[in-house]
Amino acid sequence: LSTQVAAALLLGLLGAEGRCFLNRTQEHCACYNLSEESAGSIVQCLPATVVEFWGGELQSYAAQPIKDLDPAAIDMLGSLLVRKIVFGDLLVPEELLARVLRFFSYTHVQELAFESCTFVGQGDWQQMAGQELPILALRFHEVRSAPLAGREQDLSLLGSWLQALQELTLTSCRVASLPCAIGRLLRALRSLDLADNSLGDESLGAAFCGDAFPRLQQLSLRHNLLTSYRGVCRSLRLLPQLQHLDLSQNKLLPAPGSSCQWPPSLRNFNLSSAGLDKVPTPLPHGLEVLDMSHNHLRTVDISLSFLKKLFLSQNVLQATPSTGNCPVLDTLNLDGNLLTELPWEEVKRLKELAAAGNPYHCSCSGAGGLQALASRGQLGQGWPQDYVCQSPPNYQGRLVGSVPVSVVQCHPAAVIVPICLLLTLLGTAGV
Repeated sequence: LSTQVAAALLLGLLGAEGRCFLNRTQEHCACYNLSEESAGSIVQCLPATVVEFWGGELQSYAAQPIKDLDPAAIDMLGSLLVRKIVFGDLLVPEELLARVLRFFSYTHVQELAFESCTFVGQGDWQQMAGQELPILALRFHEVRSAPLAGREQDLSLLGSWLQALQELTLTSCRVASLPCAIGRLLRALRSLDLADNSLGDESLGAAFCGDAFPRLQQLSLRHNLLTSYRGVCRSLRLLPQLQHLDLSQNKLLPAPGSSCQWPPSLRNFNLSSAGLDKVPTPLPHGLEVLDMSHNHLRTVDISLSFLKKLFLSQNVLQATPSTGNCPVLDTLNLDGNLLTELPWEEVKRLKELAAAGNPYHCSCSGAGGLQALASRGQLGQGWPQDYVCQSPPNYQGRLVGSVPVSVVQCHPAAVIVPICLLLTLLGTAGV
C-alpha cells in the first residue's frame, strides 16, 4: 500500500461512502463509513483530540501488504493532536490489526476503544514483539472475538506494550474466563472493568492467580454470574493494592462464619443490588465507603472503625442502624426503606443524611426531629418534597416539613402549667 493509504488505515479508513464531522468546541471528530474516495474529509479531524470511526468493514484490506511508513508519514502521525480513537460497528480482521497496530508508536494516542465490533480470523503478532506503544487505556464494549484462552503466545508477543497498560475495559463481551497469564502480564494495570460478562465463581479464582495484577487498584465485576461471597473473597485476596471493588448486580450468598480476609487495602466496596437479605461477613476492615443499597436488608449491625459513608437506600429497614460502632461515619443514606421515625441521638452527629421515601409517623418527635435536621442542613436532596407523612390519619399524605411542631401544639403542658402558676401568683399578690 502507499504511504497515504497506510496512514489512512491507521486512522480508520473503512469500506463505504461517508465523511467526517468536526466539533471544534469539544475537539471531537466523528467519521462515518469512510472510503478511499472520501478519505480526504479526515483532514477536518486534524484539530481534534478525540476521533471516532463508525460503520463498515476492513476485510478488503486484509490481504494487501502494508509497508513501513516513510519519514514524511511518520512526521505527519507524530504531529496529530488526537489522544483517543474509537472504532465502532466494524468488522475487523485480526490479521490487519496485527500489522497496523505497530504504527501507533508514532502517534500520541493514549486511549483506544472498540465499540460493537467483531474481530475475525487470527493475526500474526510477531511484528509486535518488543514493540512499545503510547496507549495506556484499552476499551472493548460489546465486542465479539475468539476466546482468550489458548492465546497466551499471542499475548506474550504484545508484552512490551501490555506491561505498561494502565486501564483495561472488557464490558458486555461475553467473557466467561480470563487466563492467569493475562493478569501476570498486565503488571502496571490500575483499573480493570469486567462488568456485564459471564464470569462465575470458579473462573474468577483462575483469573486472579498468584502474581496476577500486582498493581490493580480498581476492579468492577458488576453484573456477572457470581454467587459465593466467600468464593469472591478468596479469589481476590491476593490483590495487594486493591482499593475499589464493585460486586453489584450479582446474586451473592453470604457464607456464615467465613474466615476469608479481604485485601487490607480495600476502601470502597459496592454490594448494591446483590440479592442480600443480611449483611455478609466478613467485611473488609479498612472500608471507608460501603454501598448495600437495593437489597433486602431488614437489619444492619456493622462495626467498621474507618467507615465514612454508608448507603442503605431501597432496603426494608424498619429501624435506623446503630452508628455507634462506626465512629467516623459522616454520611448515611436511608432512602426508600420502612422507617417511621429517625432517632435523634443516632443521626444528629452526621454531616449528611438522606431518608426520603419512608412512611413517616408524623408525631411531634418524628416530624420535629426531621425538621430540626433540615434546619441544620443535614438532610440531602429530597427535602422537603419527598418526605411525606403516612400516619396519623389526619396527617397522611402531608409533607413532614409542613407539620406544626411548635411548643404550644406539641407540649401544651409546658405552656399551660407556667401560665397557671403565674395567674396563681398574681392572684395571691392581689389578695
